[in-house]
Amino acid sequence: MIARLLALLAIAAWPGAAAAETVAIVGARILTGGPAGEISAGTVIVRDGRIAAVGAELAVPAGARIVDAAGGVVTPGFVVADSTLGAVEVSQVPASADRASRSADISAAFDLSLGLNPDSILLPVARLAGITRAVVTPRYEGGGDRLRLFAGQAAVIDLGQRPDMVTRPRVAMVLQMGEGGAERAGGARGAAFAALRTILEDVRHFARHRGDYDRGGGRPQTLSRADLEALVPVAEGRMPLIVQAERASDIVEILAFARDQGLRVILDGASEGWRVAPAIARAQVPVIVDPFANLPHGFAELGARLDNAARLHAAGVDIVLKAGSGAAHRARELRYGAGNAVAHGLPYAAALAAVTINPARAFGVADRIGSIEQGKEADLVLWSGDPFEPLSQPRAVFVRGVEQPLTARPLELRDRYMAR
Repeated sequence: MIARLLALLAIAAWPGAAAAETVAIVGARILTGGPAGEISAGTVIVRDGRIAAVGAELAVPAGARIVDAAGGVVTPGFVVADSTLGAVEVSQVPASADRASRSADISAAFDLSLGLNPDSILLPVARLAGITRAVVTPRYEGGGDRLRLFAGQAAVIDLGQRPDMVTRPRVAMVLQMGEGGAERAGGARGAAFAALRTILEDVRHFARHRGDYDRGGGRPQTLSRADLEALVPVAEGRMPLIVQAERASDIVEILAFARDQGLRVILDGASEGWRVAPAIARAQVPVIVDPFANLPHGFAELGARLDNAARLHAAGVDIVLKAGSGAAHRARELRYGAGNAVAHGLPYAAALAAVTINPARAFGVADRIGSIEQGKEADLVLWSGDPFEPLSQPRAVFVRGVEQPLTARPLELRDRYMAR
């Protein structure tokens, strides 16, 4: 009990810990991303870290701190998907990178939510781009010469730089198929599917016979006990599988495999997704899209095009935008990508949803974040103008109701040396 009390006191003392205050953001154009839609001039009331009310004509509670948003735009905080924020600092310094497991026995069991760094200098940079949450996903590094299909388990985090930064751990399992999966399974796509089918059979057998396994009995297994245990929710359809694939034919095969195996799937990449968009929509599979992808990096991406997100959306696919290849260091480019997608045909409201409520839904946290609704955690950004315009800047950023400093180490270095 004493240890728990001390831990709670430490969290309360951490910079950015939630303060028990009431804030009223008044006079803003509010893009709620929720049932209230757009409010041309309204008020958002935040109390004790949550949205207490939002509307056009709200009375400001007595004693509330007022934030004058006249001429500004308020949106939900953005959610960047397929990121490594908090899991990497300097890519070329292994000691500062916790984004991948190289263990022979820990692949699917690698839980990225453990060991994240709330003091990362990359978090404030991303916050200055309106990003308040991230879906952090493990990466593949090494191990290409052996069967190691899974990278590990993703998590949703907040960027408030607090010790309890994990919003929800183990939200999805990461799997690479297509060219990458083929290489890991022996050099052919068919081998990757055969290996995946065998692994799922092993996992289901393990789930039914844990006692035999622990006594050293049962059939031989290709994975460690830790990996088998981690994959049980995937095999049972309780945990979604983020499947990285680009080629249209690979996507079709993955959809068929998922349907046959009863798996929940989220596609990641899908550069040629537009070619099979109706099939993706029928399967009700979300797609994480890079809105800047238009040049092929290999034969699997020959059909990459800048209107991929627009075409997928038009077919009825729920899309989630990511910040391209810069999983952490260029996360700030998420809003530029959203603007780029709008310029190539994606409706503005759909672009906003793709960086707010859609990722929240896809990863099971839409009851907490993703839109400006009463009762949700107050992740809010007050912008000087259109958030998808590069010249617009945040005037205020709130993470879980706590206003964040509008600074970052690159700006501090600029200010230090500019005078010299």
